[in-house]
Amino acid sequence: MNFYGKDFLRILDFSEEELRYMLAMATKFKEMKKEGQNHKFFPNKNIAILFEKTSTRTRCSFEIAGYDLGMGVTFLDPSGSQMGHKESIADTARVLARLYDGIEYRGFDQKIVDDLAKYSSVPVWNGLTDECHPTQALGDFLTIQEHFGELKGLTLAFVGDTRNNVANSLMAMSAKMGVNFIACGPNELRPSDEIVNKCKPIADKNGSTITITSDVASLNGKADVIYTDIWLSLGEPQEKWGERIELLKPYQVNAKLMSGVKDSAIFLHCLPSFHDLNTSIARDVNKVFGIEEMEVTNEVFESERSLVFEQAENRMHTIKAVMFLTLYNKEEK
Repeated sequence: MNFYGKDFLRILDFSEEELRYMLAMATKFKEMKKEGQNHKFFPNKNIAILFEKTSTRTRCSFEIAGYDLGMGVTFLDPSGSQMGHKESIADTARVLARLYDGIEYRGFDQKIVDDLAKYSSVPVWNGLTDECHPTQALGDFLTIQEHFGELKGLTLAFVGDTRNNVANSLMAMSAKMGVNFIACGPNELRPSDEIVNKCKPIADKNGSTITITSDVASLNGKADVIYTDIWLSLGEPQEKWGERIELLKPYQVNAKLMSGVKDSAIFLHCLPSFHDLNTSIARDVNKVFGIEEMEVTNEVFESERSLVFEQAENRMHTIKAVMFLTLYNKEEK
């Protein structure tokens, strides 16, 4: 397969075979990392990573992956870039493409990363937009594959705000890989018809299903993977907190929910998580609403069924695979 020069913008842009190849390459890079094998394949390349939204895991994953591959990495946050302010996205893309061999973007509107890719002559990688989070889904599926061995036929249930970017990419990845996907959350936070209508025909073709439900009890005996995300997203206005919490309270991942799904089921979370009071935001919420745990209880988060830290590590290995595949030119000597 030839990925050279391609952008990585959304899961739906790739076939099942291509996604499986990325996972296989990530597995190989993970082995090389663990064994201490040198894989600095690009000592003369440089990448720029643009962050309009802050991040711990995405930034660290891209930086370490770049360094491990031998590349120079330049981090640009809103204070370090004029993109969208004094310089258009098109001009930014054309300038950076003259200086760098690859560009990562993490921010807001999907159109921004699409426009970067449109005007850039080097690969552009989506580190997160409001619409999707493809590198997260790829790392998540590496984690699931490592645990269960085979993906096809499993059932992944996303519990909570099922219209968010992570849920969108997990639905797309499930459809591509023949995994049954259940979006379980309040009707007010259902996934968009657009993403469902794109994914359902793909799931049908691959022998899997997509189910949208507000009934937590419907997960009983079905789910192999329970996945959730924070209730209060980055930049969520404080006046909306109460409404969000009341909507999502019935969808907290707790011991009762986990006892109803398969005994072999695992728990995943893209992080950060409000599972205790060890963050300032969690303490602020506790003062106003009196709750000590939000989307997942500490009992579940710290349990043996929780693979959240393996999942966080796997972001780096899959990102490394994406960068390698899109930068490696077999024709170069």
